[in-house]
Amino acid sequence: MAAFNKLILGVGVSSFAIFQLLFHVLSSWVSARVTSGFNNLDQKKKIEWNSRTVSTFHALVVGAFCLYILLYDEAVNADHVWGDPSIVKLNLAITTGYLISDLLLIIFYWKAIGDIFFVIHHLVALYAYYFVLDRGLLAYFANFRLLAEFSTPFVNQRWFFEVLGYSKSSKGNIVNGVLMTVVFFLARIAVMPVYYSHVAFEYGTEAFHRLGFAAQSAWFISSIVLDVMNLMWMVKITKGCYKVICLIGRGEVKAHKNGKSD
Repeated sequence: MAAFNKLILGVGVSSFAIFQLLFHVLSSWVSARVTSGFNNLDQKKKIEWNSRTVSTFHALVVGAFCLYILLYDEAVNADHVWGDPSIVKLNLAITTGYLISDLLLIIFYWKAIGDIFFVIHHLVALYAYYFVLDRGLLAYFANFRLLAEFSTPFVNQRWFFEVLGYSKSSKGNIVNGVLMTVVFFLARIAVMPVYYSHVAFEYGTEAFHRLGFAAQSAWFISSIVLDVMNLMWMVKITKGCYKVICLIGRGEVKAHKNGKSD
């Protein structure tokens, strides 16, 4: 067990170092070669660009790992509260390294990427993940929360299109906007009934009482805070998607007027 805990610590530290390297070096190097528009950005936008690039990379890695665990980790799926958290701990170690890295970058580059909601999000998540990494409990629920990461690449891509000057009515922007709304809803909102039904099922059981007040409080408070934020973001994204759909409608009307539509 001591050796495994050292592995988790090593993964967390390595994760932090890798995400710092991605932000300070690799993101700029790759982005400048992928699109010439990166070099035309001002310094603040380059900082946010690098931050979002790292965010997307983290989401893809952790999201894939999360899905694998939900599908194939029999121990965690059999016992949602006290199931063997070994594989989940590896995923959370990666996420913890990322969250600490991103939190420090937000503070250091506050004028460029400072956002109090992200600070709250990161701190609440770190507080909740501590109980999994230190005590090995609630691994299923901690991993379930990481499903939310599947929406992150689409949210970031919307910002990339915007700073690169893509028209809001461009095909890429419209497709990404619709996908962002659908995936955000599926990964963060539609899963809420499933998540809280599992919470209700465990509530009051012997396994639940063994958690203790601190872990119970962290579980409930973090879940509620994160989901309130998800609902707030969903409202904003839905409004944006509505505007995108309106743009599609206007484009079709213009096409009819110009005689270009079938």
